[in-house]
Amino acid sequence: MDENPKLERVVAIVGRPNVGKSALFNRLVRRRLAIVHSEEGVTRDRLMARAEWLGQRFRVVDTGGLALMDRAKSGDEIQQATAEQVRTAIEDSAAVILVVDLTAGLQPMDIDVARLLRKSGRPVAVAANKADLPAQDEKTGDFAPLGYPVFPVSASHNRGIEELMAAVLPHLPPESGEPEPARLKVAVVGRPNVGKSSYINRLTGKNRVIVSDVPGTTRDTIDVPFTLKAADGGERHYTLVDTAGMRKQGRVHESVEKFSLFRAEQCIAEADIVVLVMDAEAGPGAQEKKIAALIREHHKACVVLVNKWDLAKGTAVKASDYEESMRQELFFLGDIPVLFASAASGYQIRRSFEVIDAVASRLETKMPTGVLNRVIRDAFAKSQPPFSRGKQLKFYYATQTGSNPPRVTLFVNDPKLSTPAHQAFLTARLREAFDLAGVPLVLRYRSSHGEKEPDAR
Repeated sequence: MDENPKLERVVAIVGRPNVGKSALFNRLVRRRLAIVHSEEGVTRDRLMARAEWLGQRFRVVDTGGLALMDRAKSGDEIQQATAEQVRTAIEDSAAVILVVDLTAGLQPMDIDVARLLRKSGRPVAVAANKADLPAQDEKTGDFAPLGYPVFPVSASHNRGIEELMAAVLPHLPPESGEPEPARLKVAVVGRPNVGKSSYINRLTGKNRVIVSDVPGTTRDTIDVPFTLKAADGGERHYTLVDTAGMRKQGRVHESVEKFSLFRAEQCIAEADIVVLVMDAEAGPGAQEKKIAALIREHHKACVVLVNKWDLAKGTAVKASDYEESMRQELFFLGDIPVLFASAASGYQIRRSFEVIDAVASRLETKMPTGVLNRVIRDAFAKSQPPFSRGKQLKFYYATQTGSNPPRVTLFVNDPKLSTPAHQAFLTARLREAFDLAGVPLVLRYRSSHGEKEPDAR
């Protein structure tokens, strides 16, 4: 057993393809995070999530199927990268679960993976998966040649999991007792092959996610913890989320790809901040408009990253002209910050996260009630709302009622008298007064007599 004190409370799940690694991962984290599908090679990057079993907290890592040695596809870029991700996961773990298929019996690739694990020195438990019935447990003897303790389990039926974890958890280092820091979730989204994975790898300084020219390389959503060292000496904690490339619906055919797209859209809904990555050469198109509309619909803070800007070097294209043209195309982006960067060269990568961090701080903006009301009264004085049915909207007072994103409730005589044009003017004045660049602002109108209107968006 490796007693390396630097190891964290991490359990890696490894094995050949289609033995049920992702199903076991989902069972341990008690959520459907990894895509489970009969298609081979669905999981490619390593996925990490928190888990708790038998009163202990730890992190569990799902990995891609180790098929490279079995098929000798030495020229397969994605399989080579998947194998490298598995090796990294093993190195970063304190214990390993080797998943095998009980119904298929011992396979040569199982032996190869066990040999790789033996070199690592990590403690290993074998999960003989697909043991749906107790009568199948006797088949575990087939895996004795692997040299590790074998536990019959059924990830799909939640059978044998506690016995497995009772054997694994004692190998983890003691818990520190310190709570996990709160992390803001930053979803990195965009069309396929715009450089989302390359951006995350460059930002973190590690090959944390697989990068390939093959469209659709990223399938699962991949959480990458990231800590920013602030100028004041403090730290701010984030989770970067790499997402599958978001194609047009008409081009999405395979069930795996459809689920990947659904997960990417779900990530936008769950994120605190969204980084919309574009290809500098391709520019904004219909798909960028749809993604931006999703970001707006879910009231998410946003930063636009124009990647591959190094390709514009030596041309007559200027960033200021490009940005002006892009804002005309995506006019509803408003004051969202736009950055020009290159994940390949590292140009403006550090700066990009400084901007993201500034946007993050604005999510918690506090608007003093006195200042808030003065700004709104001044806005009403400069742009009186139009009359409707002989009545005019009258403003009484306002208060901030939430953050992330900031929300303001206005008490008026009749919420139905508010118009979209006046709401847009008022929102613009508030955004300018409180420096909310990149952050959505939600206005709610409430009648001073108790009747309220839905959010103004």
